[in-house]
Amino acid sequence: MPETPSVLVIGGPTASGKTGLALALAEKCHGVIINADSLQLYKDLPILTARPTPEEAARAPHRLFGVLGPSETCSAARWRALATQEIRQALDDGKRPVLVGGTGFYLLALMQGMSPVPDVPEEVRARLALDTAGMDGRAIHDLLAGRDPVMAARLVRGDRQRCLRALEVLAHTGQSLAVFQDMPREGAPEGLTFEVVVLDPSRDVLYARCDSRFDLMMKAGAVDEVAALLASGVSEDASVFRALGARQIADGLAGRMPMEEAVRDAKADTRHYAKRQATWFRHQLEAGNAIRNVTRLAVPEEGLALKHLDDLPIWSLERSF
Repeated sequence: MPETPSVLVIGGPTASGKTGLALALAEKCHGVIINADSLQLYKDLPILTARPTPEEAARAPHRLFGVLGPSETCSAARWRALATQEIRQALDDGKRPVLVGGTGFYLLALMQGMSPVPDVPEEVRARLALDTAGMDGRAIHDLLAGRDPVMAARLVRGDRQRCLRALEVLAHTGQSLAVFQDMPREGAPEGLTFEVVVLDPSRDVLYARCDSRFDLMMKAGAVDEVAALLASGVSEDASVFRALGARQIADGLAGRMPMEEAVRDAKADTRHYAKRQATWFRHQLEAGNAIRNVTRLAVPEEGLALKHLDDLPIWSLERSF
């Protein structure tokens, strides 16, 4: 029987050009683009989460974009199951799966497998949600640090969702989430292998691209879409408000800070987040097991051009499946 085509994976920090490269690859190899960005899963804030535009989405099939409500949560395990289903469907349809996104722990969960973390009962989640209502990500991280300093040291202080997840596991099992994370992973889904491209712009280029993209988002209506979401009654504690810039714009709209200051803070947060992503992608993804190759591409300030596809020798893009 013919070998199953490998899954193409486009990763890298925010604003590095992943969407454009994924589109070019999908058009070249009859691909289906599958989202691996935790915020682009949400149907709300398409501008602020840099979701593909309708014009971009019309160029190739897109899956797992805008599929969650604003308050829904999506664990790495849930995303892995959804992505695996979409990958197998694409292969059954004779198309090449092209995963694109910067949520590294989602990609690792798929390509290297999940650690055996127990499911947390809904009553435990509900109790913790009630206990932490109104607390921002920093306050919840401080709470976690007092109960589980080892796990707190692994998480960004403002990451409300992941800190809550660690508290839930601790409350349910009496053990740190770090204990389960350090256990052997189960491996990739059977029969799947991956070819990975990491976009790796220099620090100066990355920061410039982050700033210019945020300016474009503001011109495209980012303030209006945050205002509309708030007007619909969605709480600022909703998961979708983890989108970069969402909380600052909400603060500007509420008069808690001038909008100019909100934009400056949002740009700074975006740069810091992009820096962490770039560091992660430089050190966490290596070839081995289900990952066949990892190719790293420098990104010029003007972005990647189609000619850069010639720098990807690790697969035959013209292959017919």
